[in-house]
Amino acid sequence: MEKQKTFLVIDSNSLIHRAYHALPPLTTKKGQEVGAIYGFLLGLFKVLKEFKPDFVAAAFDSSGPTFRHKEFKAYKAKRPKIPPQLSWQIEQTKEILEAFGIPVFEKKGFEADDIIGTISTLVPKKQIFPEAKIIILSGDLDTLQLVKPHTYVCFPQKGVKGTILYDPELVREKYSGLEPTQLVDFRALRGDPSDNIPGVKGIGQKTAIALIKEFKTLENLYFEIENHTERSEKIKPKLRELLLKHKEDAFFSKQLSQIACNVPIEFSLEKCRFGRYDEQKIKTLFEKLEFFSLIKKLPEIFNSKVSENLLK
Repeated sequence: MEKQKTFLVIDSNSLIHRAYHALPPLTTKKGQEVGAIYGFLLGLFKVLKEFKPDFVAAAFDSSGPTFRHKEFKAYKAKRPKIPPQLSWQIEQTKEILEAFGIPVFEKKGFEADDIIGTISTLVPKKQIFPEAKIIILSGDLDTLQLVKPHTYVCFPQKGVKGTILYDPELVREKYSGLEPTQLVDFRALRGDPSDNIPGVKGIGQKTAIALIKEFKTLENLYFEIENHTERSEKIKPKLRELLLKHKEDAFFSKQLSQIACNVPIEFSLEKCRFGRYDEQKIKTLFEKLEFFSLIKKLPEIFNSKVSENLLK
């Protein structure tokens, strides 16, 4: 029987940002900042070595506003602009990934999460046999809503070196019994200050979890409240008042939180097959960035397919 195939999807922006803030400044002899690239590659190399994926793809945020910004101008408004030194490192990372033979996906008007959701939906449709294991490498817990049987989120721990692999059971453990699909409903009530998603003002994590566990979905919660069911009558009057007052915010927050899984991208499974790389380009890029220690790690990543010329 053919072994289970593994498809790795990289949430590139979240990992680059995480590395940028987690690691001490690292510069080349010319003073060029390269720490975010280096940290990103350390984390990526660890996962490539651990899971030995058959297919790999990298998702990036598009430049400019997304469809969420058009619907809600304040979306992520509190986040600072990307500094030039980080913007440069993001572009360099794309170049490195392409030298590795890893296709880069980005689409105007969408975020990396939407690309990831779309790819994780498309892969099973490509009929890889037996069912493919999809691993999403991400530093953003929002991607946990995509977890399901055969689809996991690999989340960095302790800087960029350690990871934790979320399956449905671990998601339930982290969120007191909520299913991955219910995290959108949870976020609709709780909100998310980092993304400026309002939620229901006055409702915290504990209450949001309790409500979704009891009523299963946001839609059912409001249906029962508005129809005065016996179960909904057990909700304290003050909480019921908050929910009704901020109903529009709750449903809008759910809409903003839902990862799109239908982004119109040109997806080819064969182009994502891992193992093809531009040997000379990798060497040139790594020498320019002064990543000499990483050059020595390449045989482990490409299963010793890298020639001796690359190591000289």
